Amino acid sequence: MDNLIRIAPGALELGRPLPWNVYDSDGNVLLRQGYVIQTNSQLEQLFERGRFKPRKIDRPDEEVFEDNRDRNPFADYPDLLQTLEATLAAITAGDPSAQKRLLGLSRMVERMCAEAPDASLALVHLYSIGPTSLEQTLFYAILSQFIARQFGLEEKRVSVLTAAALTANLALVPIADQLNQSNKILTDEQRQVIRKHPERSIRALKAAGIDNKLLLAIIAQHHEQADGSGYPRGLSGTEIRPEAEILALSERYVAMITKRAYRSRMNVTDARKLIAHLADGGFRPAIPKALLQVLGEYPPGILVRLDNNEVGVVTARPVRARGPFVKAIFGPRGNRYSGTFERDTSLLEYNIRALEEPEIMPSMDFSLIWGFRS
Repeated sequence: MDNLIRIAPGALELGRPLPWNVYDSDGNVLLRQGYVIQTNSQLEQLFERGRFKPRKIDRPDEEVFEDNRDRNPFADYPDLLQTLEATLAAITAGDPSAQKRLLGLSRMVERMCAEAPDASLALVHLYSIGPTSLEQTLFYAILSQFIARQFGLEEKRVSVLTAAALTANLALVPIADQLNQSNKILTDEQRQVIRKHPERSIRALKAAGIDNKLLLAIIAQHHEQADGSGYPRGLSGTEIRPEAEILALSERYVAMITKRAYRSRMNVTDARKLIAHLADGGFRPAIPKALLQVLGEYPPGILVRLDNNEVGVVTARPVRARGPFVKAIFGPRGNRYSGTFERDTSLLEYNIRALEEPEIMPSMDFSLIWGFRS
C-alpha cells in the first residue's frame, strides 16, 4: 500500500506499548496499538517488516486544522502527537498558520477529554514509562484540562490554559529528549536554557502572531513558586496565576510517574502522597486537591491486583457508590484471559488489593478494552 511508511529505528522501544498499529507491506495488521515489544529480535523484525500509516489530512480548498470526528483517545494519540509537532514547528518558523493550528489542536484535546475522560486519563498512565517530550507536552494539556475544570475555572480560561500547556516548553523541544535520556549532571549551558525557556517560548509565540495576554502570562509564570524561589521573576503567593500553578502541577505529576535515565518512576500511591503535601503551602491548596479528585485513588490506565488474585487495568473511575472499574486481563493463576472481564471493584470479591508494577507492561488492545472500535 502506497500510504504505508517504514518504521524508523528508534521510533519503538522495548517494554513500551506501541503508539499505533503496525502493518506489513500489504496493509495487514501485524500488531495492534498497545502491544508491548518483549525482545530485541522482535524489535529488529518490526524495523525490517513493519509499516505505519502517517496522518493524512485532505485540504482541498482551505487549510483545516481541526478534526471533528468522534473522539477515541487511543486512535487520536498518534494524530495528536503529529499535529502537535507540526504546530510547534509552525510557531518556531513564524508561519502565519500557527495560531489557527494551535486553536484547532487545543479544541481537539478539549473535545477528547470531554467525550472520553477516563480513556484520556488512561493515555497519561499507559504511556508514562518513557515518553518523548511531545508526549509529555500532550499529557500536560490533558491533565491541565481536568484540574482546571475540577478547580472551577471558567471555560474561556480553560481553553487558554490548554493552549499554554501545549506551547509553554516550546523552547525546550530541541534538548528535552536528550535531557531525559541523560544521567549526567546538567551543564551550566543546559541550566541556562531551562531557566530561560519561558521567555524564549513567549518570544517565539509573539513572533508567530500569538499574543493572548493570559496565555503568555501562564507561560511566564509556570515555573514560579509560592515561596518566591521560582523563576524568572521570583513571584510568590497570589502574584502567581492559578492557571500557571495548574500547569506547573501537571508537569510535576508527569515527572513523578515518568521513568528517566537518572531515576525510577514513582508509583501512583507515592505520587498522590507527594501531591497531598503540596497542598500544605507549595500551591493554592485547592489545586493539588483538584488533581487528587481527578485521579481518584486508582486512576485509569494503571494495573492492579484484585482480592480474587486477578490482575487487570483500571478503565474507569468510581461512579456514585460503584467502581473503580477494572478489566481483568490475567486470571487468579496468572493465565492470560483470551478476552477481558469487567470488574466492579466496589464488590467485595473484586476489591483492589494492590498496585501491580511489572518490569514490562502486558500487551493490551487499548481501543478494544475501553470499548472503542479500532
